[in-house]
Amino acid sequence: MRIISLVPVGEVFRGHLETLAEGLTARLGVACSVQGRAVDASSAFHPQRRQYSSTEILKRLAPYMSSETWQVLGVTELDLFIPILTFVFGEAQLGGRGAVVSLRRLRQEFYGMPADPEILTARLLKESLHELGHTLGLRHCLAYRCAMSSSHAVESIDLKEAEFCARCLRVLDL
Repeated sequence: MRIISLVPVGEVFRGHLETLAEGLTARLGVACSVQGRAVDASSAFHPQRRQYSSTEILKRLAPYMSSETWQVLGVTELDLFIPILTFVFGEAQLGGRGAVVSLRRLRQEFYGMPADPEILTARLLKESLHELGHTLGLRHCLAYRCAMSSSHAVESIDLKEAEFCARCLRVLDL
């Protein structure tokens, strides 16, 4: 049985993880296990940027990878970066087993708007599917509605579907 382990990175509302688990199960036909023990990401903090290295957080997910776990997805409230970009919504090990996504810039509040739990839930699912797609070997897709299309702004995530296009599905062969 394929199991995705959902791991909180820092403090994360458990309801977000449980809702995400339902969405991933429905879309990918896999089981999800929500972990109770959070990853400590304090050593991934970059003081000059005031952000957290997503690459360093990915390394801290390694203990959650086991023979019972198909993929590991870290979920955090922290603002993530990689050195060549101002920020990232998430990062994944291409063809690997680990990925991380951040709720920080998926929230309407980050952009000065009122909170919208439905939008946040939809964005989290889309971004999680995107990063998990990378772990399964998918690269960015040119179909803008595909979950694998590149997202450099939250508006791009809003345009996507929480689905893979037919071409990406054929590659995945789930």
